[in-house]
Order: sequence, then structure tokens, then C-alpha cells
Amino acid sequence: MYVKKIFTILALILFSFNTYAVTPRSTGKFKNWESFIAETDKGKICFAQTMPTKRAPAAVKREKSKLFVTFRPTEEIKDEVSLTSGHDYKTSSVTASSGKRRYSFFSQKNFAWLLDDQEEKKFIQLMKKATDIIVKARTTNGAETTDHYSMMGFTKAYNTAKKTCS
Repeated sequence: MYVKKIFTILALILFSFNTYAVTPRSTGKFKNWESFIAETDKGKICFAQTMPTKRAPAAVKREKSKLFVTFRPTEEIKDEVSLTSGHDYKTSSVTASSGKRRYSFFSQKNFAWLLDDQEEKKFIQLMKKATDIIVKARTTNGAETTDHYSMMGFTKAYNTAKKTCS
């Protein structure tokens, strides 16, 4: 599991900043979500991603925030939920919620993941039904950030990424 998380950190950082030799190619835009594929020496990586519709507070300087669901079939990884709020996280400070449902994320530097496959499956079901997801986190300095993600288009982007990597 630890190796899976480290690889994801590196892959998403490299893809997010387009500094890697392989640039992800869009496989569809669906309202607020988009699906992508990248061919690497380890095989295909497919993912659905979105950026927040609202971020607060404006006073906290940070990079782009993104929410992802990733598939890497050659590594037998599917439905991996991860996010970045554009800053390094204070340990155990990342939560995502919609309505009464709340999920805690494991964080390392500027990325965060759900702890296990069962939580990922439950969270994806929530994402399919929800209108929005609110992510709250703390920077290493203790400032709280809040990102609002629209789930409009998630199911189509998710299904496209899943099908592209199947």
C-alpha cells in the first residue's frame, strides 16, 4: 500500500505540472470533470479529475487543488481516490464531506488518500450521488483551507476513465 501511495504521489505531481515526458491526453470533458489517459513505461494510467469551484481563504497562497480517481491496471490499482489542496498538509488534517458523510484522508506532503479500498468504494458511491464535496485541510502552519468540488459530470468522467483502462 505504501509503494502504491508513493508511486501515485510521483505520478500525479509529474502529470499535474507537465514536466514528465508523457503528457496525459484528455479522453473527455464532462461538465466539471475530465478524464485522462497517459501511457508510461509501466503501462496505462487513467484518471478522472476536477478542480474546485470555490477555494478559501484567498489569503493562503497555494498551488492548484485537484480531486482524482485513478486506475493503473498493470499494477492492479483501481478506484484510487486522491487529492491535493495545493499546499503541504499538517498530519491527519484532511477531511472530505457531503451532507452527513465525512471521510478522513491519510496525507503525505501535498497529497492525500483514503486509507483502504473499502473506504474508496464508499466514497466513490458518495461522489456519484452527491452534488458537491467539501474538502477541509490544514497547512503545515495550521491555516485551514476549504475547497468546494462540484460532482456534476463525475459519473461520466469516472466511467470513461475506468473503461479506457479496462
